[in-house]
Amino acid sequence: MNTIYNIIFLSILTVISSYQLNKMQESKSERKSRITDWMLSDMVVKTTDSIQIKGKPGIVNYNKNQAISFNGSSDAIFLESMPLTGYAQFTIEVIFRPASGGNFEQRFLHCGEVQGDRVMLELRSTLTDWYFDAFIKAGDSQQTLIEPRLLHPLDQWYHLAFVIDHGKLETFVNKKKELEGKIEMTPLRNGKTSIGARQNEVSWFKGAIYEIRITPKALKPKNFMLF
Repeated sequence: MNTIYNIIFLSILTVISSYQLNKMQESKSERKSRITDWMLSDMVVKTTDSIQIKGKPGIVNYNKNQAISFNGSSDAIFLESMPLTGYAQFTIEVIFRPASGGNFEQRFLHCGEVQGDRVMLELRSTLTDWYFDAFIKAGDSQQTLIEPRLLHPLDQWYHLAFVIDHGKLETFVNKKKELEGKIEMTPLRNGKTSIGARQNEVSWFKGAIYEIRITPKALKPKNFMLF
């Protein structure tokens, strides 16, 4: 009888172990395919304990939808989450409209730590135009992709993308590639997120943002979100 009980007991343990292993594998697989999609109007209208609103971001229209406007001096959104954790490969996309009259240096997305490992999407503004600045610091390496000659008119809607593929970096404006670079990539681990300003509340963004999407893959322009 003991032999029969032992066989049954071992069979149950095998089933439980197999189930737990499958759940772990599913969890890892789900995380690798998880897309973070932030509609900014939802953040402002449906705030939670993990979202802090600074100032009074406004509502503006974008293609019959609602986007959020930032005044360039006191409006920002701060999140407890940091959606880049553990990724060595990802794509950040933003649909936004930079406005006239803002500061020269503007940070509109900051993921990670304040001074440590981080990704920041920025712009530099002139009287009539702006140019893209994408920055990443990972471990002992950091890289900035910026070119002042690649100007775009202010007060228009744009799609931006920053693609990281195991150390290969690319930036896109309206699905057209602008710059590329390389970095010794170490996945980011810690930090939070700010939208509309740097996390230490400087370099405020003036303009509007409709959507931010983070995909844990290095996307090609044909796979970017619709714009």
